[in-house]
Amino acid sequence: MTPPKMPCNEAERLHALKMLDILDTPYEEAFDRVTRMAKQVFGVRMALVSLIDSDRQWFKSIQGLDATETPREISFCGHAILNDDLFIIPDARQDPRFSDNPLVTGEPNIRFYAGYPLKLRPGINIGTLCLIDSEPKELSKDQRQLLCDLGAMVEHEIHTLQVATIDELTNIANRRGLMSCGEQAIKLCKRSKIDSSVLLFDLNKFKAINDTYGHAEGDFVLQTFAQQLVKTFRESDIVARWGGDEFAVFLTDSNPDIVQFSISRFSDNIAQINQELGKPYTIEYSLGISHFKHDSAATLEERIEKADCEMYKDKCPR
Repeated sequence: MTPPKMPCNEAERLHALKMLDILDTPYEEAFDRVTRMAKQVFGVRMALVSLIDSDRQWFKSIQGLDATETPREISFCGHAILNDDLFIIPDARQDPRFSDNPLVTGEPNIRFYAGYPLKLRPGINIGTLCLIDSEPKELSKDQRQLLCDLGAMVEHEIHTLQVATIDELTNIANRRGLMSCGEQAIKLCKRSKIDSSVLLFDLNKFKAINDTYGHAEGDFVLQTFAQQLVKTFRESDIVARWGGDEFAVFLTDSNPDIVQFSISRFSDNIAQINQELGKPYTIEYSLGISHFKHDSAATLEERIEKADCEMYKDKCPR
């Protein structure tokens, strides 16, 4: 068996998936309608909308299978997301990558697999619309096109969710996305008895960059800053554009030492980017930090407000 490789942009991909706030949510008719149609039209045993998390594939819609998730390392869909084209296995028993896979040698006895990679945006594939059967199959040219058309319907529904929670310019969570994911993260911290932290960043001299070099250059700064945040912080952390030139990060299972290590890395990354870009300006920021024990009653708004007060002190020291 050949486990699926990790995409080269796995951290960005997982962050984008997490910001959708779709994992472990109830089934929805919009997705079920497509999988019912796919199962019937293609005459297969199973049709699924599968989302690839860090260590599992989780099913947003299931037809013909009594499971909600399986390990990523044995998933067919983990292979399918590595490319933008259809991923088709006519007979898994004849394919050395899958012939000894437990999903082939045991239930659900997969022989045929066809997966359409679900694209959140170019280069970011978060899962598949897939067809599975216990008998070998081939797809005709027209059938392949039909699978692509059905996959596009699923993508449309996902994009509808994305518009509500993702900042269009930076491709990280927007304010609404942070509030939604952050509230869930606070509940997780309370259940698991782990502490958390909130970081609030404000770009310094950003208006001067916009006024002097134009809004396109300002957009570049915002995008660059967001990219470095995603690069620096952990996959479990929530990175968001809070508004304008402000960014927020919610860290779970955190303490002052972890935060200090992360912000030191981030400072080094920004310094390196400034040196590499060689712009007539430098990307600078002020930072506020607030820490909370797992049993804190503070709301997410109160946590961000406290970080905002600390950030103001950093920006305007006495």
